[in-house]
Amino acid sequence: MDPATTIDFARSAILVLLEIIAPSMITALVVGLAIGLLQAVTQIQEQTLVFVPKIVAIFVVLLLALPFAGAAMSGLMTDIATRIAAY
Repeated sequence: MDPATTIDFARSAILVLLEIIAPSMITALVVGLAIGLLQAVTQIQEQTLVFVPKIVAIFVVLLLALPFAGAAMSGLMTDIATRIAAY
């Protein structure tokens, strides 16, 4: 196996990782921004107010994105196994 193939494996794995974590990271960003805006408008400066809505929102998004994540990881593993078998 040459270095170019190894780098291609790593690149594919990183792209799949980014596809899998993007929905939860975007959700955390949006919920955090909304709670921060709500705190600024209402002048409630409670630090623990951010955590519960953010955790619940991320949990819901992870449940909804679980089939997509499984399909993406399965596709990556199939691609890697195919490339190894062809080598």
